[in-house]
Amino acid sequence: MRCIRVRREAGAVRLQLDHYEPPPPGPGQIQVRWRASSLNYHDYAVITGGLPTVDGRIPMSDGAGEIVAVGAGAGHQWAVGDRVMSVFFPNWIDGRADIDGTMAMTGDSVDGCACEVSTLEASAVTRMPAGYSFAEAATLPCAALTAWRAIAEVCRVRAGDRVLVQGSGGMSMFALQFAKAAGATVHATSSSDTKLARLRELGADQTINYREDRQWGASAYALAGSGVEHVVDSGGSSTIAQSMAACGVGATVVLVGVLGGFEASIAIQRAIAKQLRFQAVAVGSRQMQLDMLRAIEANGIRPVLDRHFPLEELAEAFTYQASNRHFGKIVVEI
Repeated sequence: MRCIRVRREAGAVRLQLDHYEPPPPGPGQIQVRWRASSLNYHDYAVITGGLPTVDGRIPMSDGAGEIVAVGAGAGHQWAVGDRVMSVFFPNWIDGRADIDGTMAMTGDSVDGCACEVSTLEASAVTRMPAGYSFAEAATLPCAALTAWRAIAEVCRVRAGDRVLVQGSGGMSMFALQFAKAAGATVHATSSSDTKLARLRELGADQTINYREDRQWGASAYALAGSGVEHVVDSGGSSTIAQSMAACGVGATVVLVGVLGGFEASIAIQRAIAKQLRFQAVAVGSRQMQLDMLRAIEANGIRPVLDRHFPLEELAEAFTYQASNRHFGKIVVEI
């Protein structure tokens, strides 16, 4: 079987095509033949050394495929041929996050989906949405679930709420779609007018080119009338000040990304004056993923796919991701 491994040698990190033989599923386990994966910023951090992982780790948090073998005791839940997708935190089944549930991260602290076959615990996957292709389903476990948790679990967006999403990455586009499905007015930013036009096609009500408008937070505040109720902040240090400027009184800022940097200072006086709530989010639980699947099916939400790469060109796929030319999710066919 083929796989990609992260190799750490003399301070450098590279990707290596390798061969391996997965063990047969034991009690409570299943074996999955992966058909597709997709790229996330988390995966990029793993393969470039931004997040530490052991030498030889199989990367990629997202995967979709079919079950090819079922171990003893797992047959009550799964059958050969079932179409499934990975879970980012395979040990976080339900309830509040804790250290035991979030220590294992697919493609990070445990092997991921950049391989042909994996032997997993039966709870390490969920079903795919009805009618989804493997490529579409492979975009959901990290980006979509992060967006779902931000919009539905943390913000509990309702009809008439005003939501600000940032950029045209996969997570932001899922957040846009989930917010629109809830009946919200969505404000979106991007540095590209072409991408802004496509965001409007997805349902964005107001768009702002943040490269042309350096005070885009104030502009979003004005467009919303008296600020937005919710911000899904994906930039971290490069966006937090503008996110706060966009907020109305009592708004929630959900911190989901660090695309612009890991450290930030905030204007505490402004946060107090506006009575803002800050909530950091790291993907979500298996149960949240199941809840998200039902919402996806009920609202007909589909991911936006960009380019497809074969498994052996995973490094080239990440180079393309780093170029920021893509719109939507980059898919790896396995």
